Amino acid sequence: MNNKYRSIQIATAVFVLGTVGAMAKPADQQPAEKKPLSRVEQAKLSGTKPLLEETVQFTGLRTPPSKKYCLWYDKPSHSWSDALPVGNGRLAAMVYGGIKSEILTLGEDTLWGGPPKVIEMPDSIEGIKEARKLCFEGKIPEAEKVLLSKIFPPGIISSSYQFLGQINMELDINGEITDYQRDMDMSTAVASVSYNVDGVPFSREVFVSPVDDVIVIRLTAEKPGLITGKMAILRDNKRKLEQLDAVSSSRLVMSGQCYQAVRPRNKQIFDYITESDCETLGTKYAAHYQVVSKGGTVATVEDHRLGHAFQFKGCDEVLIYVTAATDYNKKDPYAPLSTDLNAKCEAILKQAMTKKFQTLENDSVAAHREAFARVDLSLGKSDKAHLPTDERIRAVTDETPDTQLEALLYQYARYLLICSSRPGTQTMGLQGLWSTGTKAPWNGDYHININQQMNYWPAETGNLSEYHEPFFDMIDGLRPVGKKFAREALGCRGFMAAHTTDLYYYVSNFGKLKYGMWVVGGAWCSAHMMEHYRYTGDTGFLQERAFPVIKECALFFLDWLVEDPATGKLVSGPTCSPENKFSIEGTGVGGQVSMGPAMDQEIIWETFTNYLEALDELGIQDELADDVRKALAKLDPPKIGKNGRILEWSKEAFLEMELGHRHVSHLYAVYPGFQFSWNKTPELMEAAKKSLEFRLANAGGQTGWSRAWTINFWARFLDGNKAHDNLVVALKNNSYDNLFNVNPPFIIDGNFGYGSGIAEMLLQSHAGELHLLPALPSVWAEGSVSGLCARDGFEVDMKWKSGKIIAAKVRSKLGKDCTVRFGNTVKTFKTKPGQEYDLKPVLGL
Repeated sequence: MNNKYRSIQIATAVFVLGTVGAMAKPADQQPAEKKPLSRVEQAKLSGTKPLLEETVQFTGLRTPPSKKYCLWYDKPSHSWSDALPVGNGRLAAMVYGGIKSEILTLGEDTLWGGPPKVIEMPDSIEGIKEARKLCFEGKIPEAEKVLLSKIFPPGIISSSYQFLGQINMELDINGEITDYQRDMDMSTAVASVSYNVDGVPFSREVFVSPVDDVIVIRLTAEKPGLITGKMAILRDNKRKLEQLDAVSSSRLVMSGQCYQAVRPRNKQIFDYITESDCETLGTKYAAHYQVVSKGGTVATVEDHRLGHAFQFKGCDEVLIYVTAATDYNKKDPYAPLSTDLNAKCEAILKQAMTKKFQTLENDSVAAHREAFARVDLSLGKSDKAHLPTDERIRAVTDETPDTQLEALLYQYARYLLICSSRPGTQTMGLQGLWSTGTKAPWNGDYHININQQMNYWPAETGNLSEYHEPFFDMIDGLRPVGKKFAREALGCRGFMAAHTTDLYYYVSNFGKLKYGMWVVGGAWCSAHMMEHYRYTGDTGFLQERAFPVIKECALFFLDWLVEDPATGKLVSGPTCSPENKFSIEGTGVGGQVSMGPAMDQEIIWETFTNYLEALDELGIQDELADDVRKALAKLDPPKIGKNGRILEWSKEAFLEMELGHRHVSHLYAVYPGFQFSWNKTPELMEAAKKSLEFRLANAGGQTGWSRAWTINFWARFLDGNKAHDNLVVALKNNSYDNLFNVNPPFIIDGNFGYGSGIAEMLLQSHAGELHLLPALPSVWAEGSVSGLCARDGFEVDMKWKSGKIIAAKVRSKLGKDCTVRFGNTVKTFKTKPGQEYDLKPVLGL
C-alpha cells in the first residue's frame, strides 16, 4: 500500500467537494413546495425493487385482528418497503407474506464492508489556523480553499452495512385460496400469514427470539401432509467470497466475508490511489439454516440456479431456524475475533432446538412484551379501524385524521427500538437492522449530525431506557480515535467526532464542507448520556461512563474555541451549519463554513452546562471547572436577526441559500436541546418559532426525518394543533405501507422522531417541571397514556376528556421534589422513592 496511508483509526473520504464561491439563488427563485410523492414513486425510491409477484388468485380476509397494536393487510407485500420487520436487536427479518412464494430478507448487526483507508494530512493544524484568520477577515472562499486542501484529504469512504441474505420459498399450493391475511403484532413481535386452501387453514409465523438468539419460521396446515415446497438461500456473490454448503440433509451453512468496492470520486486526480486501495474486505461470517419437519421428508438438493436448496415434502409442519455469527470485535474493530463461527452457530441452534416450538415462542414473546407493555396509549376512536393498514394510511386527510393510527405510529417507534437496539447489540444504523443487498442507502451507517441521535429520542420518554445502551457503547468506541484525531489533526485536547461514523468508529472531517467541516457530533452524542442520567438517576453511570465523555468534550471545546476579534466572544470554527449554505449579502459570494454558527454555539453551551451539572450531581470539583465557567460566560450566544428570526450563522449578512432546507440546525436549542424555553428565554422561543414558520413556508420538512423534527419543535412551542398537522403530513406523505418512514428512501430515524414528537405533545420535563398535556391537539380531546417517563425519575399515567385531565398519577423512582404543571396551575410537592401520587388533588382538579 502507498506509504501515504497510515494505520491509525482515523478515517477520511472523498465525496464531491463543495463548490467554493457558489452563487446564491434570489428568494423569488426558491423552489415552490414540492408535490407529495405517490405510492408508486415512494416504492421506486425505497432502495429496493419489487421482488414478490404472486401468480395465484386469492381473496383477502377483511376482518381486523383483535390485537390492539397490530399492522395488518389483506394481500401480500410485493416489495421490501411493504414487508413487515421483526428483530431481536442483533438478528432481523423482513417478512413479505406471500402465498405460493415467500421472501424473507435477513439482517445481522455486524455484517459490514471493510474499514476505511486513511491518508495523512500533515498541515491540518496550521490549515485550521489559516482558515480561521481568513474567516474573521470575511474571506470565506479563500478559507474554504484552505480547508479543502489542508484538512479534507483525498481518501476512500468506508463501505456499507450489508444484509445477511435472503430466503426464497416456493410452496406447492393448489386450490381455491380464501381469507388471506398477514399481520405483525407489535406487542409480541410475531409476524403471521394465514389463508385457506380449499377450506383448509394454512399459517406461517416468524419471530426473532431475544432469549434464544434465533430467527424462527413455522409453516403449518390443519390437515396433515400438506406442507410441500423448496427453500433457497441467496446472497450477492460477485467476488466468490462466500459459499453455501450442505452439512446435512437438514442444514445449509453459508459462510464468507463481506466485500465492497468503493471508488473515490475524481479518482483521476489522485493517481497514487490504486484499484486495490478501493477494495475492502469486511467482517467474516457464518449463517446456519436448519429445517426440522413433523411428518414428511426434508432433504438438501441441488438447484441449477442457486446451488443447494431445501426440499420438503408431505410435511405436517416445517420449522426453520436461522442464526449467524461474525468475527467483529467490538472492543477493537481492527483486530477481528478468532472465534470458530460455525461452532458458535452450532451451539446457539443446539440450545434453541431443545425447546418445543411453543416454549421457544412463549419465551420470545415474554421477553419482548416485558419492554413493549411498559407504555400504553389511546388517542380516541377511529372510524377507519376496520381497514387494512395500507388503506388506513391512504385514507388519512387533513379533514379526517386517524387518531388510532397515530397511536399505532407512536408504539411502532417503541417496537422498532426494542427490535433493533437491545443491550449488548450494536447501535442501529440509518435503516435499523433492516436492509437488503450489500449496499444500503448512505451505507446504512451512523450519521451523528442528527440521524443517529434521532434514533434514540424516544428511548427515555418511552420507558425503554436500557435500550439506549448500544448508542452509549458506540460513543465509548469513538473515544480513543476521537481523542487521537482531536490531538493530531486539530491540535486540541479532549474528544471530538464529526458527522458520520460506522462499525469501525472513524471520526474525521470529510466530504463536502457543508456537512463535513463540523466538530460537534461527539458532543451531541454525549448529551444523550446526560439525559440518560437525568431520567434514571444512575449515579454509577454518570460517574463511570457519562462524566468522562462529557468532560473530554468540554476539554476539546476549551481548546477549539477562539475569541472573535470583533466582539471578544468565544466562537467555534471554521465550521458548518449542517447541511445548509449561505450567500454573503451584496457580494454574490456563497459559503459553507464560518465562525460561530448557531448550532455549534448551542451544542457547546449544552456541553458546558452538562459538565457543570454533572459536577454538582457528583459533588465534586476538578481542574476544568473554573475554565469551563469562564468560557461559558464568554460564549457567543444565539442571535435574533432584524427579521425576528434566529440567525443560523453569526452574521446578519449571511443569507440562507435554500430557504426551505431540511435541516433546521439553528433550532437545536429548542429541541432536542433545552437552552431555549418559554419560562426562561421567551424572546428566543418566539424568534425560533418564526424561524420554523419561515422554513416551512418555503417548502421545508419534506424528508421524513425533517418532518419528524418539526413535530417535536411544535410540541416545544406548545402548539398541539400545528404539531398534529405535521403528524398528519407525515402519515400522508412520508409513510410506506408498513409505516416505515419515507425519506426517501427509507431511513428509520423519522419513525423514532414521530414517536418522540407524540410523547412531547403529551408530557414535557426539560424545563424543570412535569408539564402535563402541554401540546394536546384538539383532535386528541379524549385519551389516556400510562408509563411515560420524565426527568428526575418520574413515571406518569394520565386520562383526559374534552382536553381536561380526569385522572393522573405519578410514580417517583428517585424521591425527588416534583413540580407539576397543567395549564396555568403549577404545584410542587415532595416525594419518596417507590411511591405513587394522585395528581388530581395536587392540582386542584
